[in-house]
Amino acid sequence: MTLFEFDNELRKEHPVFCGVDEAGRGPLAGDVYAAAVILNPETVIEGLDDSKKLTEKKREKLFDEIIEKADAWCIGTASAAEIDEHNILGATFIAMKRAVEGLGIKPSFAAVDGNRDPKLGIDTMCIVKGDGTSASIAAASILAKVSRDRYMAKLAEEYPQYAFEKHKGYPTKLHYEKLREFGPSPVHRKTFLKKMH
Repeated sequence: MTLFEFDNELRKEHPVFCGVDEAGRGPLAGDVYAAAVILNPETVIEGLDDSKKLTEKKREKLFDEIIEKADAWCIGTASAAEIDEHNILGATFIAMKRAVEGLGIKPSFAAVDGNRDPKLGIDTMCIVKGDGTSASIAAASILAKVSRDRYMAKLAEEYPQYAFEKHKGYPTKLHYEKLREFGPSPVHRKTFLKKMH
C-alpha cells in the first residue's frame, strides 16, 4: 500500500484528518517543532516520504509543494524553556497541539507519528513509523524538519560560536566541544546538558 492509499483508506471513516509529526526531539539546543497537514484527497505529491530518507535539497523542494497543495497546514513549536519545564515529550505534545489548533480547517481526526497520544482534543491514531506509512504524516514530517533546519540556520547567525548550521543542535562531538569552550547559550536546553561533564 502506498502512503496515499493508506490515507484514502483512513478517509473512508475520517474524511477530514490531519497528519502530525515532530522534528528536533533529540538536540541539545533550540525549539522542538511539529507540523500538522491536511492533504486534499485528489492531491498526489511525487516523491513524498519520511523526511529522514530524503536529501536536504529534496526536502526543500517538497516543502514548497506541500505548502502549495495542502488544504491546510500549520507549524507549531515549543521553546527550550518549555522543554526544560515540561520535559521533551510534554513539550513535543504542546508543539503538536499548537500545530493542530492552528490549522485553517478543523480536522475531526489526527494520524500522529509515534506511539504516544499527544492528547490533541480530537480522535487520534498513533502510528509507529507513521512518516513512512501515511502521506499526511510524511508531509508533516517534511514541514517540521525543514522549518526546524531553517530556524537552526538563523540561530547559527545569532550564536555563530556553536556551529549550529553544521549539527542543527544535535549532540555531536563538535557541539560538545563548542559547549565546553563557550558554555550554554540562552537557546540550549538546560535539562539536556546535565549529563555533560
